[in-house]
Amino acid sequence: MRCRKASRKNVCTRACGTCCFRCHCVPPGTYGNKNACPCYAGLRTHGRKPKCP
Repeated sequence: MRCRKASRKNVCTRACGTCCFRCHCVPPGTYGNKNACPCYAGLRTHGRKPKCP
C-alpha cells in the first residue's frame, strides 16, 4: 500500500520491507504520516537521507 504510487515500485517495496521488519510498523497512506511510526521516520541511510519511503 505504501509504495502504490511510487515511480520505482521495486526499490520502494524493498526499502519499505526493511523498515517494516526493523520497526514492526508502517505509516498509513502512500506518503507522509511518518509521525505515526517514529522508528520508521528515524531510520537513515549511510548518507543521512531518510531510508524509508
